[in-house]
Amino acid sequence: MSGISIIGTGNMARTIGARAVAGGNTVEVMGRDRSRAAALAEALGGGATAGQWGAAPAGDIVVVALLHDGVVPVVAQFGDALAGKVIVDISNPFNAAFDGLAHREETSTAQEVAKVAPAGADVVKAFNTVFRHVLEKGRPDIFIAGDSARAKARVGAFVKSLGLRPLDVGGLGMAHWLEGAGVVTVGLANHGVGNLDFALGITELPA
Repeated sequence: MSGISIIGTGNMARTIGARAVAGGNTVEVMGRDRSRAAALAEALGGGATAGQWGAAPAGDIVVVALLHDGVVPVVAQFGDALAGKVIVDISNPFNAAFDGLAHREETSTAQEVAKVAPAGADVVKAFNTVFRHVLEKGRPDIFIAGDSARAKARVGAFVKSLGLRPLDVGGLGMAHWLEGAGVVTVGLANHGVGNLDFALGITELPA
């Protein structure tokens, strides 16, 4: 099992934290509002703790569960406190209409995180193609992208501890396309599927 630190106290932080505790992982919650982080840690149970904002996270895997426009500034703020950590970006940088990405270049929030992350930290994109309640109640596939095979293996092991299947899509450059897949899920929810009760996944033909 893994030591997980979650930066953020919102719905995705709560959902990932709950699954992490259920999977036997050690969980730390970090929020600007220490009392809110403490309340979430108490609600998660399982020995979850509240860490100090800006301090070195206790977990080897740091899940940044923030809205996309806050991810890069917070990673930059934490700075060397994240050295040697695996930083997991779960955000979706949707535009205002939710039909495209906020950034116009072929980049991603995860790639921008990598530019400001300290030496020795590895960045992995994961969890962004799954709606929160599906992650809470279902068993969706979790797509992951990153340049470090070791970091992806560690995140993959964490995903498996949640009872889910990790699927490696390649290097960190693929995070751009995972964010595009996030846009696709919104399009499907609004049109082809017509609800939010689904997740993208892989169907394999029998051998």
